[in-house]
Amino acid sequence: MNELIKNQLDLLPHSPGVYLMYNEDNTIIYIGKAKDLNKRVSQYFLRPQEGKVLAMVMHVHHFDFILTKNEKEAFILEMNLIQKHYPRYNILLKDDKHYPYIALKKIGDPFLKIARHNNSDKYFYFGPYPSSKYAYQIIDLLNRIFPLRKCRNIPSKPCLYFHLNECLAPCINKINDETFAKLLTQIRDFLNGKNDEIYLKYKKLMLEESEKLNYEKAKEYKEILDSINHIKERQNVETLDKADRDFFSYSSRENYLALSILIYRNGALIGKDSFVVEKFLDEEEQVIDLILQYYQNHDLPQEIIINLENARKTIEQIYDVKVLSISKGKLFEITKIAHLNATQALDNFFMSSSLKEDKDALLKELGDLLKIKTPYRIELFDNSHLQGDASIGAMVVFINGEPYKKMYRHFHIANKEKRDDYASMKEVVGRRYKRLIENGDVLPDLILVDGGAKQVKVAIEALKKLSLTIPCFGLYKNAKHQTKGLIDAEEKEYPISNKNLFFLLVKMQDEVHRYAISFHHSIRNKNYRLSILANIEGLGIKRLLLLENTYRSLDEIKNASIIELEQILPHDVAIKVYERLHENK
Repeated sequence: MNELIKNQLDLLPHSPGVYLMYNEDNTIIYIGKAKDLNKRVSQYFLRPQEGKVLAMVMHVHHFDFILTKNEKEAFILEMNLIQKHYPRYNILLKDDKHYPYIALKKIGDPFLKIARHNNSDKYFYFGPYPSSKYAYQIIDLLNRIFPLRKCRNIPSKPCLYFHLNECLAPCINKINDETFAKLLTQIRDFLNGKNDEIYLKYKKLMLEESEKLNYEKAKEYKEILDSINHIKERQNVETLDKADRDFFSYSSRENYLALSILIYRNGALIGKDSFVVEKFLDEEEQVIDLILQYYQNHDLPQEIIINLENARKTIEQIYDVKVLSISKGKLFEITKIAHLNATQALDNFFMSSSLKEDKDALLKELGDLLKIKTPYRIELFDNSHLQGDASIGAMVVFINGEPYKKMYRHFHIANKEKRDDYASMKEVVGRRYKRLIENGDVLPDLILVDGGAKQVKVAIEALKKLSLTIPCFGLYKNAKHQTKGLIDAEEKEYPISNKNLFFLLVKMQDEVHRYAISFHHSIRNKNYRLSILANIEGLGIKRLLLLENTYRSLDEIKNASIIELEQILPHDVAIKVYERLHENK
């Protein structure tokens, strides 16, 4: 502990707030919160530490703090600062899984859609459901049973669904409020499990059509009955009640901790999540922090069950949710299952190769190889085009050796000669770091470009124009187009003897290439669709964009009938689009 830290510790107040640890390069390496800043921060330096905490403390040159009114404000500030700086030693749960809801529009003509969050007061929400596939199956069934609006945009003429008696046609009919209210009630009852009346109705229809020897129609009703039965079976997998609950439990071994969550909605188990992280804080404190972080990206249930008494007060103070600690009964048995899942997650982790690939050590080795500081934050660039068509640039971010997809960026190439890969690389790198400077965002420790020494040179030129000196190297390939290693602007090659480090770099290179190619394909496909539909009278930019937003591919537009196209286009324009797409048949 240096003199600067000793002096700072004497100035720490016994108040809630957020503390920021800096290394000698004045880079934030850890951000934390505390009910008592003096007590919490002093523990790092006045108590013996081990593992990851010791590694962090050894790198702390000085710290800073921000006072808050209470622990809740400290938590919110901590999360905001972490999302801005992504400090080296902060553990983040990289999970973007959101279970889908079925959303039913409250006002206007009833309309169903899939939603990932239930935070709009314009819809009734049902679920969440275990998968999007299952939720879409229910929506398809409801659209067959009830005369719901199907069109995203109200057409000027009734569509095919009206003629099939599957839509009330609000496009041409004025539907009274009473009819809409009755329809809403029926749909809500169905989604809440009250579907016996609907089932009996379609069973009667099936028998009637069968007696008339109309077997095709009877089969349609039989399919609806089978779908209702399938939904009823899923709805009957229940606990004691229909409450929404999350069950947490954790397990630890050596220097790792696993947190497991069993997710129950409407009394039914819809899924589970498990996270394995390095131990950093006191076990219970880290579990509480992970749970708080988990609900930054997930909806809160009615109750949280965790057999950790210290968690109750902290979680209830920050989130408006009931937290229970249970020692017997059926709910307690579920917490035991959650604990088994946590133990299993640790077993799987220790059996996998991810533990052997110590990313900290690999990144340090990479820094030593390139004679730079350990590159905990790496940004990689790649360009993609086909004979200058749909030329784009792509950038991916790896922090602590792991990809952070929400920080990925793509670029439309603006330079005139789009087939010039070097000019494209220079443009993209310049645009990326000009934006970071303007926004005051964190710069990377290392830039890798997909290419040789010339690509590195133009990237460095772009950096020099911005007065930046970020280390920049290329991931180059041999004559067989296989990744060979690293190279600098002076064509000096850096051999990689550690195969795990080599595989980590190849993984990064594959990721930026995948991201570039996927974006390139989406642009080419869009341009192709637009070119096929070009010069159709009455089909301007707005209507082209409407087609783009309505149909996911050209094949979907081709498969649309004139009646369907008329839902979003005037009758004569819909005919021209249909004829253009089928003129080669």
